[in-house]
Amino acid sequence: MSSRGDALLEFLRRAIVEPLGRLIAAAGWVIGTCAVLAYRRRWRVGAAALLALLAYGLYTHPPFASVRRGEVLVRTDVLDGSVTVFTAGTVAVLPGIHQVRCYSIRDQVYRPAESATATGPAPFQSIEGLSIGVDLTVRWTLDRARLAQMSKEFPDDLNEDLVAPAVQGVIYPLFARYSVREIFSRRRAEIQQELMTELKPKFTAMGLVLRGVDMGKVDLPPDYRAGMEKLLSEELETEKVRYTLELKEADVKQRQLEAEADKVRRQTAAEATGAEQVIAARAQEETMKHILPFKQKQIEQRQLEAEADKVARIRTAEGAAEARRIEARGEADSRQKLADAEAYRLDLVGKANAGQMEREGALVARYPLLIQKTLADKLSDKVQVIIAPLPAAGRFLGSNLIGTQGLTTPDETAAEPSAPAQGPR
Repeated sequence: MSSRGDALLEFLRRAIVEPLGRLIAAAGWVIGTCAVLAYRRRWRVGAAALLALLAYGLYTHPPFASVRRGEVLVRTDVLDGSVTVFTAGTVAVLPGIHQVRCYSIRDQVYRPAESATATGPAPFQSIEGLSIGVDLTVRWTLDRARLAQMSKEFPDDLNEDLVAPAVQGVIYPLFARYSVREIFSRRRAEIQQELMTELKPKFTAMGLVLRGVDMGKVDLPPDYRAGMEKLLSEELETEKVRYTLELKEADVKQRQLEAEADKVRRQTAAEATGAEQVIAARAQEETMKHILPFKQKQIEQRQLEAEADKVARIRTAEGAAEARRIEARGEADSRQKLADAEAYRLDLVGKANAGQMEREGALVARYPLLIQKTLADKLSDKVQVIIAPLPAAGRFLGSNLIGTQGLTTPDETAAEPSAPAQGPR
């Protein structure tokens, strides 16, 4: 056993004590060397230490502060106690001389969470001594006009240290003056208005502005809630029946008034209609007095117009008949003259044709070759006519063109002008 203890001590001496002694000796030598060097360069070391302290002070306490949106910066001078409020920009802050605090100028909300439920740590008490919870919301903001004056008295946490005591000092006594039923249903708006009225001067005195107080859900004990809901449902049903009866009565009255108004309207309309008919009859009677003579005159005028029209038609018919007779006589005379003229024309034409034929016969008898020329001219306008003497056989030059077959005697030739001409086959 002793050998094991000795071995352990020897191991501790070699592993811990001897290295630790050497480390302490080396540290002492280093410290001594550093002390000697620091003593030799004591001015430089002092300046470096001073600069390090200055840099640390500037880092922990910067000489400038910026105002963010929705906030105001309040700078307090420690020497003279003056307070300056800045709403924007960058502000110079001297360490040890100026104290700076930032406040939000937006609306802030305080909600007593411990009083929101009937089983919470701090519920409200009604006039019956029952615990109730109310979800209360208080909206407030800073009074910027009095911020410079009141900033010295503001605690770090305005909600917990300033708003909460003021609200709790008002709401607990206020709820204690009302019953649960009034808080739950009937007088909620009145309670809310009283809270506003009592809290507003307190907030103004503390340098705050009260925006509003809202009452949300009201938490009741379970048994009381069940009875309250049943009672409220019965009251609502009663109110519903009452309002229904009132509506029925109002409807009946309205119908009665409408019936009376309709009756009066009909009587007035009947009287007006009768008066209109009487007036119309009188006007018609007066009108007929003037219309009857006028109608008599119209009848006489129409009779005269009919007689005049009859005479005019007779005279027109006589004139038309006379005109037709005159036209017939003129047409007969015209036709007679035309017939005489046509007969005279035919007589003249016959005489002219007879004279022409006589002259042509004499000419043909004198010049027989003109028959051939005339025949050729009538056959075509493209035939070139050549006048030549008769052939030796006694035939004329155009006999082949008209298709005459065989030979003809001089007697037949002399008889051809009187015979009808035959066309080519």
